Amino acid sequence: METTESYVYTYTYSREEESLCMLELRSLFGGEVPGHLFKSNRNISIGRSPFIREKIDVLYEGKSLEEIKEQIQSIKLGEDTFKIICVKQSLLTGGKPIEYEKRRNIEYDLGHSIDAEADVRQPDHTYGLAAIGDRWYFGTYERSEAMWLKHLKKPRQYSTALSTRVARALVNIAVPDPEGVSVIDPCCGIGNVLVEALSMGVQITGRDINPLAVTGARENIAHFGFEADVNIGPIEEAAGYYDVAIIDLPYNLYTHITVEEQISIIKNAKRIADKCVFVTIDPIDHYLKEAGLEIEDRGLAVKSRFSREILVCR
Repeated sequence: METTESYVYTYTYSREEESLCMLELRSLFGGEVPGHLFKSNRNISIGRSPFIREKIDVLYEGKSLEEIKEQIQSIKLGEDTFKIICVKQSLLTGGKPIEYEKRRNIEYDLGHSIDAEADVRQPDHTYGLAAIGDRWYFGTYERSEAMWLKHLKKPRQYSTALSTRVARALVNIAVPDPEGVSVIDPCCGIGNVLVEALSMGVQITGRDINPLAVTGARENIAHFGFEADVNIGPIEEAAGYYDVAIIDLPYNLYTHITVEEQISIIKNAKRIADKCVFVTIDPIDHYLKEAGLEIEDRGLAVKSRFSREILVCR
């Protein structure tokens, strides 16, 4: 969501997650993001991404800490307490990091400019401070609570299903801004994508040709208190039209699927949706081109023994 305000974000990923993380961030922020600390005018809920760790809603900015100190003197908290966190990823001009002790000293020094009691354990207000080059940014601070971890324990599990973490990133790649967007997952399996989408307020419908998978998806959705239509049947029978289709082709990893069936899924995805995001273990570029789909972006979701390619198409 674009705003006239500004926000500072930090993110992190493991080595095998780099491609997936970068694809998600490009989708959420509309292009490449610099470094592990960056400023944007897009207001992204920090709980959405499995990679975004911190967010500062910028209240003040300046070329020096002295400018920040002067500005934060206007903060009035009354009887409330506060804490200041200078984020670890802060970099000064030339890419020079701020060492741990210096960050703590900065926090202590700035704290004297706020007319309130500091509390590092359970503050009423937490503020963040970040340095990006020759600019300093100060504002309200949030840290991710990793909401998707609550979805790891489901009544129904399936060994080849997308992990909760990958499923959540996939939804963000497919639906950067969920407001008013209709989505279908026509090969939903046990519903990992459905659960993550629903937890972020995405309007999504599911279907699968496997009745047992549909039963499992319905049970998993209900387990977390969500509601969504999940129907039995192939994508060829899907009616209506959606803004986005999320299609995990490897759901047939241990099931024989012909090239013709794969092509049919791709063509019907284009038939029912304006934007299609495919997850595949096989090269499908040629089939996408034949179906009239153009690849806008791509990335990898790496698992220990194999990789899934994610293709964003229109």
